[in-house]
Amino acid sequence: MLLAILAALTLLPMASSRADGPAEADAPVRLVIATAGLTWDDIDAESTPALQCLADRSGLGAMNTTSTTVVSTKRQGLETLRTGYRGLAEEAPRTSGIPTPPTDQWEQLPVAVAETDYPSEVPEALDDGDLVELVAPSLPDHDDPAREEALTELDGTVAATLEELGGCEAADLPRTLLVSVAATDPEDPEAVERTGAVASRTVGLQVAMDTALPGQALTSGATKQNGVVMVTDVLATILSSHDASAAGLIPGQPFRGVEDADAQQLAWDRSEAGRLVDAATVPALGSWLALGVVGLVIVLVPSLARRPRLAAVGRSLAAIAPLALPVGLCASLVPWWRAESPTLALTGVVWGGSALLSALVLAGPWRRSRFGPVGLSSALIAGIVLLESATGSRLQLSSPLGAQPISGGRFYGLSNHLFGLVLAAALMALLCLFTVVHAQRARVLWTVGAGLAVAGVCIAPSMGADFGSGLATIPAFGLLALLVSGIRLRVWHVLALGAGGAAAVLGVSFLDWLRPPEDRTHLGRFIDELLSGELVAVIVRKLAQNIQMATGYWALALLLVLAVLASIAILMPRRLRWRRLVALDEAHPVAQRVRVALVVGAWVGYAVNDTGPVLVAAMLGIWLAHLPAILPDPERG
Repeated sequence: MLLAILAALTLLPMASSRADGPAEADAPVRLVIATAGLTWDDIDAESTPALQCLADRSGLGAMNTTSTTVVSTKRQGLETLRTGYRGLAEEAPRTSGIPTPPTDQWEQLPVAVAETDYPSEVPEALDDGDLVELVAPSLPDHDDPAREEALTELDGTVAATLEELGGCEAADLPRTLLVSVAATDPEDPEAVERTGAVASRTVGLQVAMDTALPGQALTSGATKQNGVVMVTDVLATILSSHDASAAGLIPGQPFRGVEDADAQQLAWDRSEAGRLVDAATVPALGSWLALGVVGLVIVLVPSLARRPRLAAVGRSLAAIAPLALPVGLCASLVPWWRAESPTLALTGVVWGGSALLSALVLAGPWRRSRFGPVGLSSALIAGIVLLESATGSRLQLSSPLGAQPISGGRFYGLSNHLFGLVLAAALMALLCLFTVVHAQRARVLWTVGAGLAVAGVCIAPSMGADFGSGLATIPAFGLLALLVSGIRLRVWHVLALGAGGAAAVLGVSFLDWLRPPEDRTHLGRFIDELLSGELVAVIVRKLAQNIQMATGYWALALLLVLAVLASIAILMPRRLRWRRLVALDEAHPVAQRVRVALVVGAWVGYAVNDTGPVLVAAMLGIWLAHLPAILPDPERG
C-alpha cells in the first residue's frame, strides 16, 4: 500500500506538468529521406551545406539504431522504418519478440506510399498526396578513403531534393524526416548482422532530423532523454502524424521536441560521449579500483593483516575502492569527451570525485570503528545511485556504468547492474549499522525504512522504472526484517513476501499504464503485453536472454560460478573453516542474517531479470571489496 501511494504521488506531478513538457508536432510526415552511416561529425556548413541547412530548420537528435542483441545494417534499418522492429523479421530468432512474418505498418496510413531513388520524382509524388520514402546514398566506414566522396554525393542528393521542393528555406517545405537508419551498408550484410551486446557497441549513434520541430532537441517516450531517439521511433512518428494506429504493439514512440540552446551541439555531445566511453572506462575506473586490490591483499594475507598500521591502510583502501562506481555513473557532470585526451579527462573526473568521497569516508568520527568507513562508503554508493535515478537519470547517459545509448538496452532508470550495486551496498550498510544498533525494534525499523527507500526509487516510473528490482527488493528486505525481529521464520512468510513483491510491482505498473502511451515506462508497457496475450512470450524471451548471457560470454559464466560458490561459502563459514568470518558472526550474529538476505536477493534478482548475470556480478563486486575490510584480525600463530 505504501508503494502504491508513493507511485501515485510520483505520477501526479508528471501528468499535471505534461503540458509544459516536450512538444509533439501536428503536421503529417510527407517525406522520409533514409541513408546509412551518417553521424553528427559529418555535418557542417563547409563540407555539407545542404545537410547543415536542413539541420538549421529541424529538430535534431542522436539516433540509436542497434539493440543489445543485433547490429543493424541499412537493409534492416529500412525494414525497421516499415515494421517498427529492429532487424529482419524473417531471420530473427523466435525469442527476439519480432513478429514474423513482418507487418508493413505503412499500410495503416490514410495516404499512398511512393518509393523513389531520384529527387526529381519527389515533387510529383507529393503533389499526388503520397508519403514519399527517398532512399539516399550511404556512407562507408570512417576509415574508408571513399567516405568523403560519398558524403558529397549524399549532400548533393539532399540539396537536389530540397531544390525540387522550393529550396531549404522554403516556407511551405513539407514535413521531412532525415534519418540514418543504420551505421553500415555493407556489400555482404549477413557478415555484419551478428548478434550480441558486445557487437552492438562497435557502431555509433546516427543522425535524425525532423523539420516540424525547428531548433529543438529531439526526444521520445522510449528514451526520455533530450537529444536521443531510436530508429524504432521513426515509424511511431509517421503513424502518429497521420492519426494512424499501429497493428499490434510496437516499441517506438513519436518524436517530441524540447527547447535547447544548441540542439546540434547536444546531439554531437551524445554521439561523441557514446563513442568514447567504452575505451575510456577501463583506465578511468580500473586505476582507482586497483587501490582496492592492494587493500584486499593486505587484509586477506594473514602475515600482512597482523600488522596494525598496515592492516588499517588495507581496510581503508578496500572501503574507498568501490566509490569510483557511483562517481563514474555521474561522470557526465563534466564534459570529459570534449577534452583533447578524453581518457585522461575521464580518469581525472573519476579520481577527483572518488577522492572527495574518500575524504568524507575516512575523515569523520566513524573512522574509529572498523565498520564505520565501510558502512558510510556503502551508504554513499547506494544513495548516489538512487538519487541519480530519482532525479531523472540525467547524468548516467554515456557514463561509465551508466546507460549506453549505442547499445539501446535502457536509456533511463535503474539497469540491472545498478540495482545490484544498490542492493548489495544497502545490505552492507545495514550490517555495519547493526553493529551499533542492537535493539530488535530499531533494527526492524531501519530495515523496513531502507527497503521502502530502495523499492520506492527502483519501482517508481518517474525514477528507477525497474520491474525486476521490486520482485527482488521486497523479499530481500522483508526477509531481513523478519530475521532481525526475532520472529520464527515460516514458509508462509516467504510466500507472502514473494506475493507482496509481485502485487506491489503490478500495482505500480497498472498506475503507469493509466498514463498516455508516450509517457509510459517499461512498467506500463508490461501491462500492454499482458493484455495483448504476450506474457508467455515475454517470459521466454527474458529467460532466453539470461541464458544467452551466461553461455555466450565466458567471463560472465565464470563470475556466475564464483557467485554460486561464494553464496554457499558465506552461509556456512564453519564447515569451510573461515575462521575470521566465524569470528565476525560470533561477535555480531546479525551478520549471518544479513548474508542470508543478500543471497536471497541476489538469486531472486537473477531469476526475474533478463540480464541477471550482470546483477549478480555487481553484488559480488561490492561484497568482495567490503566484507574483508570488516573481518576481525587473524589470530596469532
